[in-house]
This record gives sequence, structure tokens and C-alpha cells, in this order.
Amino acid sequence: MQKQYKLTKERLEELKAELEHLKTVREHEVAELIKEARGFGDLSENSEYDEAKNEQGKLYSRIAELEAIIPNAIIIDESAGTDKGVNIGATVVVERLENGDRTEFTLVGSQEANHKAKPMRLSDESPFGKAVMGHHVDDVVTIEAPAMSFQVKIISITR
Repeated sequence: MQKQYKLTKERLEELKAELEHLKTVREHEVAELIKEARGFGDLSENSEYDEAKNEQGKLYSRIAELEAIIPNAIIIDESAGTDKGVNIGATVVVERLENGDRTEFTLVGSQEANHKAKPMRLSDESPFGKAVMGHHVDDVVTIEAPAMSFQVKIISITR
């Protein structure tokens, strides 16, 4: 069975647009780079050719990745979860019990995770995401991370 990818409708549309761009525009650009690099002479000592071929490999790898994700995408309803428990699409504030530090994050599918976003977007497949899934405000949850374990209290859940 193929792996399924949980995505918002917007993210799925972004991936479809990216795939279209890679197959139409970017593929032609890379082909031109290779053609141009061939004109520089001996391919065995041609760094421009090697670079262009590496770029082509990255391009085809990303195309293959997108072609695996898109048909196996499951659209998530970010408004689901009327019981106010933590689920995909919820923005959650937690407080670490040992030091009182607060962290805000939005729980998303693995293809949308982004630790630099504000608020941070954590995957539902991460140790943190798995641990808080289904819990409610005031629940204390133990997070089993690879390097350590710690406890957090769920302060708020919004959608």
C-alpha cells in the first residue's frame, strides 16, 4: 500500500503548480544548461557539464517525489475536531513543566512541516505531534523524543 500524505487543499495546489513548473519550465532550463556545457569541450574534465548533470538529477528526483505525493494526498479539513482536542490544523500552546517555557505550534501533515514558520508547523508524525494528538486543554503529556523525554501541559488549542 502506498504511503498517504496529509495535506491542506492549498498545499496540494502548491505542489501541483510546482510539478507543472518543473516539468515545463525548469526541465527545459536544465536541458539548455547541459547543451551549453557540452559546448565547452572534453566532458571528462568539464565541471559545468558535471554541475548541469547534477542539477538534472535533483530535478528528476523532485519530480519523482511530487509524482508520488500528489496522487496519494489526503485533503485534511483544518476545521475538523469539534471536540476541541488537538488534531491536524489546530494551533496549540504548550508549557514545559520543568522550566515554564511556552511553545506555540500548528499541527500539520508531514509535507507541510516547517520549524521556521511563525507559529512553527509541526508534523503529526513527529514524536511531539504524535504525543499531543487527541489531547485537550490542561492535559499533561509526556513527549518521548530521541534524546530525552519531558512533560508539557496543553495551555490552549485554537483553530
